Amino acid sequence: MDLAEHPPGGNVGSDARPAAGRRSRVSADRAAELFALVLDHLTDVGYDAFSVEAVAARARMSKATIYRQWGGKPELVVAAVRSLGTLDVGAIDTGGLLGDLKSYIGRFHEMAVVDRRMNRALTHAVHRDPRLLAAVRQTVVEPGVAALNAILSRAVARGEVAADCEALPYVNYMLMGTLGGESILGEDLDAGFLDGYIDHLIAPALGLRTGGTA
Repeated sequence: MDLAEHPPGGNVGSDARPAAGRRSRVSADRAAELFALVLDHLTDVGYDAFSVEAVAARARMSKATIYRQWGGKPELVVAAVRSLGTLDVGAIDTGGLLGDLKSYIGRFHEMAVVDRRMNRALTHAVHRDPRLLAAVRQTVVEPGVAALNAILSRAVARGEVAADCEALPYVNYMLMGTLGGESILGEDLDAGFLDGYIDHLIAPALGLRTGGTA
């Protein structure tokens, strides 16, 4: 995750291409520059005050080109979000579940800290436009959920966690909760807090013994 004027980066992707049958007047490099300005403007003013005209002026690109290529405000913001690429958490494998979980939550937290203001703007906007919500889910949420499910499946296969552990379905929500709580409570969490969260809350729920180590 509004959107009324006519969605850790990756490549520009399919949203940089024009509608079928129209010649593109925007190169991939110019599209990438534009998307960066879109995200900066979104971060600065929020979605309600977001203006295609302001972005066009910053990018030195005509509004007509933007509307012809992307269709307007909702489509432009969605394209910019998709241009970030998916969150890269799929390669996490420390050899043990505790280490994997700490690396996982640390990577998400690092992304959240770097893009905190933009994340707030997106969180507000996604609840008001299903296309933007779908883009955020595709680029951030779904890769994160898939990576965590893979981490937990490996732990079950290694015998670290029982396959019938009743806490397994809740781990995603537990991890999301602590990161969401940081923003709501206005506290800055450090690596020690996040490691402790895994050791003292999630590990016991999964039947793991921390032994004071990861």
